[in-house]
Amino acid sequence: MLNFKQVRVARPTNRLQQIIQFYHEGLGLAILGSFQNHAGYSGVMLGLPGREYHLEFTQHENSSPCPAPTKDNLLVFYLDDKTSLTETVDRLHALGYTPVPPENPYWQQKGLTFEDPDGWRVVLFDGLWG
Repeated sequence: MLNFKQVRVARPTNRLQQIIQFYHEGLGLAILGSFQNHAGYSGVMLGLPGREYHLEFTQHENSSPCPAPTKDNLLVFYLDDKTSLTETVDRLHALGYTPVPPENPYWQQKGLTFEDPDGWRVVLFDGLWG
């Protein structure tokens, strides 16, 4: 078994400020750290405090293209209750984001799919995995 301390999923973007708005203000992920102009890169780490995993988004001063994957590549958040789901959806709506139809109909049963500013898809799923 892999023994790890931390997992970071890193992705480049050309829209760092919009990405921060979507994941921090919209989804409510905490800003765990950030950096400016480190070897031409600026970035932010977002995640769940006290957890061993987080997301990192970076932008290079000379551009960081990041084409979106297929519509079925997803980042799925399983939410504990309908209140959390409703509050998160309300924040995303206030920022101008609306749900998009998922490619796989399974995700529409108890969830809502949104596209971030780069076109990557995030599913907010009501309930536990299984």
